[in-house]
Amino acid sequence: MEAKITNQEAVLFSETETVSGKKIGIACLNSERSLNALSLDMILLLEPQLRAWQENPEIACVLLEGAGEKAFCAGGDIVAMYHAMQEMPNEPVAEVVDFFTAEYRLDHLIQTYAKPILVWGDGFVMGGGMGLMNGASHRVVTERSRLAMPEISIGLYPDVGATYFLGQLPDNMGLFLGLTAAQVNAADALYLGMADFAIASDLYASTLQALVNASWTDDNDLNHATLTDTLQQRIFSEDELADGPLFERRELISKLLEGNDVVTVSEQFLRHETDDELISRAQKTLARGCPLTAHIVWQQLQFGGSLALADAFRLELTLSVNCAVKGDFVEGVRALLIDKDRKPKWTHASIAEVTADDIDMMFISPWAEDEHPLRDLGETA
Repeated sequence: MEAKITNQEAVLFSETETVSGKKIGIACLNSERSLNALSLDMILLLEPQLRAWQENPEIACVLLEGAGEKAFCAGGDIVAMYHAMQEMPNEPVAEVVDFFTAEYRLDHLIQTYAKPILVWGDGFVMGGGMGLMNGASHRVVTERSRLAMPEISIGLYPDVGATYFLGQLPDNMGLFLGLTAAQVNAADALYLGMADFAIASDLYASTLQALVNASWTDDNDLNHATLTDTLQQRIFSEDELADGPLFERRELISKLLEGNDVVTVSEQFLRHETDDELISRAQKTLARGCPLTAHIVWQQLQFGGSLALADAFRLELTLSVNCAVKGDFVEGVRALLIDKDRKPKWTHASIAEVTADDIDMMFISPWAEDEHPLRDLGETA
């Protein structure tokens, strides 16, 4: 296998000494211009470093952050995949398989990490950024945070573990976020369980100093508690935190998305007459979004909750490669990121036109079970 050469500055790593003699490992996604979009270079740097820190007894805690003030990570860097897919249409190209395989391995590692991991989710946290953040043991949002799974606009689907976690959201919100790409602020992130702490962005430096002053030990359980206590002392009070617009509309959203199939539910949602800007914007996104994605989201929420974490990632690799080969991923990326005409020509004209065979095809693995690139995921080393 050809060795991959990585941009070593894609992630900046450092280790900060604490007063207790332990260290905090800090990884900073370093692509401010692209809003720290997650690239294969970043992934190939992050995974081995996180594994090394997990094994290093000097490291008590890990912090993941993004460069700049606009984003922790505003999605995946998918332009390179697009060009590879253009050159070799209708087959699973290495750039696609390699990116998603590496990304899901990293996400699984974070989900199962033994030591406490703090993600400072300031600014935009979308798509691939959600994969990094969702699995962390301690997830911080700020007044600038905007979380989202916007894949319906590019012909993909909510991946990076969303098959596992979207169904855990209350009030049909997993379905709502998947179908509408709606953005989630700090208060709503707490309500939905997508974050654990809301802290003012200007308290970053003092929070890091508090971690330096904390009493770290060799016990991972105690260190988890230490991190929790340290962050809890810095959270917004209820009257300081802006309202959660999704929380305020939870009963309406839940009612609009009740139904037995995605065609009925989507038509019901789109028929709702409203002057509410948030709901209206969500309707427009769904109406313009990829019909095949809507069906995948529905299937994820029906069956994802019964899957083990590793099985969810294996399924997502199947879905992601199939979206690239058989689905609308190429066209979605073209319309949004390449030509930027925002006029994708989806394979299906509407959600109602997608057949059972169309959706079943997306769930058929391109590999035999013993050849799946994530076949060993979840096995004890």
